[in-house]
Amino acid sequence: MGRSVPAVMRALDILDLFGTAEDLSIPEIHARLDLPRTSVHELVGTLVERSYLTPVPGQPHRFRLGVGVFHLGATYAERLDLAREGQVAATEVAVACDETVHVAVLDGRHVIYVAKADCTHPVRMVSAVGRRLPAHCTAVGLMLLARLDSSRLDELYPIGDSLPALTKRSITSTTQLRTRLTEIRACGIAEEYCESNEAVACVAAPVTDRAGTTVAAISISVPTVRWTPERKDGLGRLVSDGAAALSARLGHVG
Repeated sequence: MGRSVPAVMRALDILDLFGTAEDLSIPEIHARLDLPRTSVHELVGTLVERSYLTPVPGQPHRFRLGVGVFHLGATYAERLDLAREGQVAATEVAVACDETVHVAVLDGRHVIYVAKADCTHPVRMVSAVGRRLPAHCTAVGLMLLARLDSSRLDELYPIGDSLPALTKRSITSTTQLRTRLTEIRACGIAEEYCESNEAVACVAAPVTDRAGTTVAAISISVPTVRWTPERKDGLGRLVSDGAAALSARLGHVG
């Protein structure tokens, strides 16, 4: 990899802001990213010219994501069998257990949900496709981190780093994280209890592609009011079967 280009990084930082805000003005972008206002003007103008941003109708000084982003996302989704097949697998597992099921991929130190199937219960986990969470706080993330080689893990989580917590049960140090990943490798299943959400427990299993590479993880999320040790074991078997089925759809043999 060559060195990063500052102007490109700034443009991408601007686009990332719109993942958490429907529309923004140039002063708001300037304030959030602490970039020179002139640079923000130029970058936003370029993004508008290429249709990655567009002015808000009736509010020409405010901007939102444009059709260029949609085209890229649609092309990505069309070419990524995982999103399509993951939705099928998630639905099948959700029907079998009547709990919320996610398929997620690793993005640096975060996971992104690429497929989701809801349960029919009125009490359920609130989430959405496209949501991004710290990997070390989620069962899917822990499962994916457990499948990384040691050099990549050291690159992402240097020894001595502190980690952000989502709940009081979240892992907060790389030492804790490595101990946990060792346990996950030994049993092949990841689980977490109220580490990403105070009221939710999860189990997850790895998904591999035709080359045998771990490309995703699938999880079952259960409100703690419906969580028991006995049920955890059954859900662990079910999520493993779901991961195997999805892996087979992606061409994995074994």
